[in-house]
Amino acid sequence: MNAFEIRGGNTLSGIITPQGAKNEALQVLCAALLTDEPVTLTNVPDIIDVNTLIELLSDMGVRISRPEKNTIVIHAGDINPDYFTTNAFHKKSGKLRGTVMLAGPMLARFRKAYIPQPGGDKIGRRRLDTHILGFEKMGVSFSYDADNHIYSLNGTHLHGAHILLEEPSVTGTANMVMAAVLAEGNTTIYNAACEPYVQQLCKMLISMGAKISGVSSNLLQIEGVKKLHGCTHRLLADMIEVGSFIGLAAMTQSELTIKNVNVPELGIIPDVFRRLGIELSVIGDDIHIPAQEHYKIQKFIDGSVLTVYDHPWPGFTPDLISIMLVVATQAKGTVLVHQKMFESRLFFVDKLIEMGAQIVLCDPHRAVVIGLDKQMPLRGINMVSPDIRAGVALLIAALSATGKSTIQNIHQIDRGYERIDERLNALGADIRRM
Repeated sequence: MNAFEIRGGNTLSGIITPQGAKNEALQVLCAALLTDEPVTLTNVPDIIDVNTLIELLSDMGVRISRPEKNTIVIHAGDINPDYFTTNAFHKKSGKLRGTVMLAGPMLARFRKAYIPQPGGDKIGRRRLDTHILGFEKMGVSFSYDADNHIYSLNGTHLHGAHILLEEPSVTGTANMVMAAVLAEGNTTIYNAACEPYVQQLCKMLISMGAKISGVSSNLLQIEGVKKLHGCTHRLLADMIEVGSFIGLAAMTQSELTIKNVNVPELGIIPDVFRRLGIELSVIGDDIHIPAQEHYKIQKFIDGSVLTVYDHPWPGFTPDLISIMLVVATQAKGTVLVHQKMFESRLFFVDKLIEMGAQIVLCDPHRAVVIGLDKQMPLRGINMVSPDIRAGVALLIAALSATGKSTIQNIHQIDRGYERIDERLNALGADIRRM
């Protein structure tokens, strides 16, 4: 098993550019199946999850080329829809939740699709109900193969519909939008997710000839068209990397400049870090974090303890809750971290406690962090990365700690962060890939 060996305590400095957005990449790669013309994607991150999906596309007959670094050209002129019933697909799809978003474009273009049980992070239940129920309203019927754990979808009667989502699921919204753009009639999706990734998907589809209105709101209106065309689309900077680098700078008392972050698409992320007392300034499309010896957690206006919690966009993204929790361990003050969406995402805090952090895990969703104000640095230990975001949170903790830390199962980190060890070592970190 691969591992990182980290010697903590170094102060970092310099400039770093975030990779392209992982979650957007998974959506727009699937969307390229909606046309038989070439689609060019730029700023695509070179990470395991994205590359696994690209391999799946290639296996089903999609022509893939990489004319330059982080640029992918996808030509889905000749596809084998029955590839989804093969053992090879089952094996690969089990590693990646993003394969669920192949269903929308396959239904739209070929009127049949298959959805495997979700793979990816083991951070709690990740239901498919939103996807299946939405497709049913659009005239799709389904059956479940219990032996192979796969849903078969029949879209012969695919049509537009009014859909009120029970939850603003990002992948569910993306799937229904991709099915609706080539369905007969009009579709409305209310309580739609409006994350920047979904907005980007809609903008890409519009550039391909789709008719979508309400982009950036939670009410999407889609008029089905007969055909979509090729396009060129650039991915946003990964907001989770941006937040990770802000937290890293604070924890290691480092001065960092994060370049080309797409500031308007970050929402309240910078403000939530400011509430933990972290100084940062926006300069054009860059974020500068000065070296800070201390940072103090704010309180609510009535003087009560601050709560940081995740919420559907434009609320605070759940993917940064792990980072916020780690950053709070060395702040001055107390904060309640409330992870509402996934009941297993806080189960890495035992490692932080072993490192010397003062954390009370109240239940699977809530933890109280009593900041050490950098009076007692964390100490290096051996640990295992349980998922992508917790893995990077532990990496940040290790970089701020005294002594040597080892993080096992770094495959989880590589799934979402491109060459993270090389990029941080260039800033002064001491990370060795074992």
